[in-house]
Amino acid sequence: MAPGTAAVDVIVAGAGAAGLACAQDLYAAGLRVLVVEASDAVGGRMRTDALRGFRLDRGFQVFNTAYPQVRRRLALKDLRLHPFTPGFVLSGARGRYRFADPTRRPDQAADLLPGRLAPLRDVLALGLLGARDMVLPAALLRCGPDVPTERALRRVLSARTVDEVMRPFLAGVFLENGLETSSRYFHLVWRSMLRGTLCLPEQGIGAVPRALAAALPPGTVRLEAPVAALTADGVVLGDGTELAARTVVVATEAAAAARLLPGLAVPPARSVTTLYHAAPVSPLAEPTLVVDSDGVVLNSVVLSEVVPGCAGDGRALVSTSVLGTAADEPTVRARLAELYEADTSGWEHLADYPIAAALPAMPAPHPLSRSTRFGPGRYVCGDHRATGSVQGALGSGARAAREVLADLGLR
Repeated sequence: MAPGTAAVDVIVAGAGAAGLACAQDLYAAGLRVLVVEASDAVGGRMRTDALRGFRLDRGFQVFNTAYPQVRRRLALKDLRLHPFTPGFVLSGARGRYRFADPTRRPDQAADLLPGRLAPLRDVLALGLLGARDMVLPAALLRCGPDVPTERALRRVLSARTVDEVMRPFLAGVFLENGLETSSRYFHLVWRSMLRGTLCLPEQGIGAVPRALAAALPPGTVRLEAPVAALTADGVVLGDGTELAARTVVVATEAAAAARLLPGLAVPPARSVTTLYHAAPVSPLAEPTLVVDSDGVVLNSVVLSEVVPGCAGDGRALVSTSVLGTAADEPTVRARLAELYEADTSGWEHLADYPIAAALPAMPAPHPLSRSTRFGPGRYVCGDHRATGSVQGALGSGARAAREVLADLGLR
């Protein structure tokens, strides 16, 4: 080994949610762990940038308090969470309607009356669907029939309600508008939305991985240390430094993991672009997601209504997401004028975040979790090994730790 070698039990390559969760569990079991991260901060895709007084998450993010891994690992009160309105506003050629959770905001549920947003039969079916998903144990939902979400919804809802209500909303959740995504995953997501609160930390989504990293001993995470290759004895970094460990867990995004682990299958990915604008005044004075029923954009939200401190100069911060990585800002701006019924000509375009691999594709049938074992002493974890969510990433990291410990004879 070259000078500078650090011998530990496990090296985790990647300080995103999966890698940090894995490191937490391995450390708790008594192993010496080193997390090496290529970037200048922890978080992977969960990062927040500061720009002239604005806090911009790298892509539109929401934090769900119902996820079991979130509750296990984080002190939610320390994140100072700010909630979104439960439900969303559907806006487009058909008009503007509010899809509200009547159990939480009965004062906003008028559009659920029959004939407004959907026929009575569909309103009742949605209520039964929600009650079922909220009450049944998650284990039962995981082992139910797995078909494309569109097929599952068409079994209980009219084509009009699927196409005009559910499809536009879920396109922003799954990052695909064909509703090809696993119905098992849909039911788990629907359950988590009903049981939890969608919110954002006061300091942006980057506060979540920072809190995960803070639970590790000082010196556990080494930043700006990209792994160039795996070796028989551990890893070699981009600067040539060799680090020794009997076990390596690759916790990067899928394409980077495949470069380190030749032969690893890389699932197709869903892409999205998030655009940020600063508006002189808020175009919607509430923390509510606006869904584009016509699909020109996916959705938009006035983030400064969710977290007032994210816009530091008194203007409103608007986040808008579009499928793909080639968003046309003038087209988006024109659409926002229609969705918000506001003059957007004076809005300042702050930044774009095109994310080519924002979520793994999860077409049915889709395994909700896969083994992290790749070879002797080699493991791989991340949302691409489970589901495209914080829960999926954390859960995959936890599974990697369990499998490492089992293979070392420590479980």
